[in-house]
Amino acid sequence: MPLLRVRLRLPDRPGSLGTVARTLGAAGADIVQVVVLERSAGRAVDDITVSWPQSASLDVLWDALASVRGLEVDGVWQTNEAPGVFADVEVVGQMAANPPNGVIALVEAVPKIFGGDWAAMLGRDGLVVHASWQAPDPLTLPVVPASGARAFTGEDGVRYAFIPVGRSGQALLLARVAAPPFHQTEIERLIQLATAAEAVLGVGTAV
Repeated sequence: MPLLRVRLRLPDRPGSLGTVARTLGAAGADIVQVVVLERSAGRAVDDITVSWPQSASLDVLWDALASVRGLEVDGVWQTNEAPGVFADVEVVGQMAANPPNGVIALVEAVPKIFGGDWAAMLGRDGLVVHASWQAPDPLTLPVVPASGARAFTGEDGVRYAFIPVGRSGQALLLARVAAPPFHQTEIERLIQLATAAEAVLGVGTAV
């Protein structure tokens, strides 16, 4: 069954997540993982990864979630993997085992780990060093606002995460289509992964 990621805003009180879990189960979804992205002002933002029957309409899922009082759905999009920490460790291990192909390993892994559609490593000159196999061809790069790690939305509505890789002058660009913006928690996790990549591969090498 395909995996879907569901981003929800719900009341941060006992029983709220249980209600969502029962609702998802009744609709036919099997919960794989729950990640809390944020808790503030009595509300929580959660990413819930579920397996969803191939033949079932997403309208069933949306209608079920709409029936939960106080729940807001930020988005539902397809993903390839639950956003656990072990995938991050695995890709760092792949980079360490084969440094010459470290950038390729990183760029090919992050769309799967973060529920993105494609990724690219940009060089000091802003040109593409390597793009993941899912990237559009030809690849039109967005205008990146200002500097530093950030989430932003392109003029075409695509959601982007832009992560400088240490002092190398290069940057990781991750794109997500038809999905909510990257959350600050995801940006921080991408920064950690980029920092690990720089430590493993070294400044002035492939990254």
